Amino acid sequence: MTKKFDPNAASASDSGIFGLPFTETESQLVLIPVSWEATTSYGGGTSQGPAAILEASRQVDLFDLDLPRAYEAGIFMRPESRELRTLNRRARQAAEKIIAVGGDIPRGNKKLLAAQKLVNEAGVRLNEFVYRETKQLLSQDKIVGIVGGDHSVPFGALRAVAEQHQSFGILHFDAHSDTRRAFEGFTWSHASIMYNVLEKIPEVTKLVQIGIRDYCEEEFEYTRKQKDRVKIFLDRDLSRRKFEGTAWWDIGRDVLYALPEEVWISFDIDGLDPQFCPHTGTPVPGGLSYSEASHILWMLVHAGKKIIGFDLNEVAPNLKNRADEWDANVGARLLYKLSLLTLASRGFANLQV
Repeated sequence: MTKKFDPNAASASDSGIFGLPFTETESQLVLIPVSWEATTSYGGGTSQGPAAILEASRQVDLFDLDLPRAYEAGIFMRPESRELRTLNRRARQAAEKIIAVGGDIPRGNKKLLAAQKLVNEAGVRLNEFVYRETKQLLSQDKIVGIVGGDHSVPFGALRAVAEQHQSFGILHFDAHSDTRRAFEGFTWSHASIMYNVLEKIPEVTKLVQIGIRDYCEEEFEYTRKQKDRVKIFLDRDLSRRKFEGTAWWDIGRDVLYALPEEVWISFDIDGLDPQFCPHTGTPVPGGLSYSEASHILWMLVHAGKKIIGFDLNEVAPNLKNRADEWDANVGARLLYKLSLLTLASRGFANLQV
């Protein structure tokens, strides 16, 4: 630590994530903020998620009953990239023209075709940025967490992780399957992240999705054709099991059995009930409670699985009322839980049972 630190005191306004005093060098876990929402197709504001989470994180108490002093391993969030913010604005302006026509570009419309090309090329640049940042940190034996931004942002990180892990799984919390092929003509759409992962990263040998409740027929057929590579716990089925008296512990155990030993967590905040994320871009009724999601993560670590990294996406502040910080509050607490449990799974903290 760079200075005397009292974990019980109020956080300084200029302190790091969660009010922690660690430098990047001192931290085992480094968070990469990715302020991106170029292809968001409904609500907006998720590019401001990392900054909102950072601000709200300073109100999170560090003491956690499951992992009382896990933060001592060090957690650091890098500054946002100004270059990426500029690229996001340009790509978003171009994408809005395509979204306005539902992705159906009239033949010969050179302006819209040029806009589509700009967005797709920007997606490639985004992926390269996240890949480079992640690879650099992994080369220093850091654990990496990605803080979005829309759900397209972790692809580059998963590419980098795949270079070190020949086989791993993804535990994907979401309301959406995100297996659309180039949704609205955007190759790197937020709605296509898991399609791109399955098609381009063969090291991902298992995708386990939980909370899914809004998907199209094409996605249904695509994931079914993946056979054992994809396991989906639909929100409908989870609800029915709970209504019929199945304990959440038993449901969580089924999720764990579907996963390999090494797991990346990909958490879209809209996997939760919208009461926890009312301003996310594409909220859907239903979903998990905060406690249910946290318990699944706890069970994962308790079972001895290794979390090799994670992403948290689609947290969006209330753009009409800046005093309403509920989405960021929930996002910050979920990020803290993800961070501590990841550190515990890697041996940097002891999980209390």
